[in-house]
Amino acid sequence: MGIFGFFSKEKKENLDQGLQKTNESIFSKLSKAVVGKSQVDEEVLDQLEEILITSDVGVDTTIKVIKRIEERVARDKYLNSGELDVILREEIAALLEENNSQDLLDFDIPTDKKPYVIMVVGVNGVGKTTTIGKLANLFKNAGKSVVLGAADTFRAAAVDQLILWGDRVGVPVVSHGMNTDPASVAFDTVKQGVDTGADIVIIDTAGRLHTKVNLMNELSKIKRVMQKFIPDAPHEILLVLDGSTGQNAFIQAKEFTKVTEISALAITKLDGTAKGGVVIGISDQFKIPVKYIGVGEKMTDLQIFNRKEFVDSLFKKK
Repeated sequence: MGIFGFFSKEKKENLDQGLQKTNESIFSKLSKAVVGKSQVDEEVLDQLEEILITSDVGVDTTIKVIKRIEERVARDKYLNSGELDVILREEIAALLEENNSQDLLDFDIPTDKKPYVIMVVGVNGVGKTTTIGKLANLFKNAGKSVVLGAADTFRAAAVDQLILWGDRVGVPVVSHGMNTDPASVAFDTVKQGVDTGADIVIIDTAGRLHTKVNLMNELSKIKRVMQKFIPDAPHEILLVLDGSTGQNAFIQAKEFTKVTEISALAITKLDGTAKGGVVIGISDQFKIPVKYIGVGEKMTDLQIFNRKEFVDSLFKKK
């Protein structure tokens, strides 16, 4: 079993609440699309296509979903329009499974990698540092020892914020302050992780996309210094995206995948938007597993992504 245990009733309620805006937006439109219709026909599918696109699922992924439903209509000959929400859930869950978006219990931290090093990237303002703090809290509550590294040294607020999160969660933070060498911070953080026998090291990094070459060089340098202690570090590069920005999140994912090898995604701020469909589109287009989603401001509102529970909450009739 994974270190975070089963998907509890409380987590499910938080997820339902966090995705409420998207759910209500989809179903208010879906209800209008099927009114007076006894079966799923071409007109219903046209309206469904518009609903998914306006929920920021993305054009390419929406076309895939519509095609799957069309094939199902052709196969089953008749689909009751009242069951459209069930069909959507089943087809999108299947699509996420094909895209390697794993479920909760697949996220064990490998026991042969200690410390397990996570490098976190993302543009300023997406909730990157907050996500790191909440992630540290998740791991600590699971009985893991964590060390944080404040390597986003270009913003004083980022360094100070991570130190505050460390105090709040009760985990050590390695910091050299603002305008210091990020690679040096990463070096000392990994060293401390090794020296203290920590289970997990999480490194915050700067998020400046307007200078791609500099960003790539900086991230490469951070990797190199980590590898002096742990040859295969970082074990995970986690990209944090703001779900409320919709299509901008797609653009950010595209740019970051150009400059470094992203291995996991965290999508935040889903509670404040009706654009929760962005999770489906990004997972489908980039084939990078969504590991975490943010569904609220509380420390416990960063959740391990579970595709079945996510799709259920997103397309569930109230």
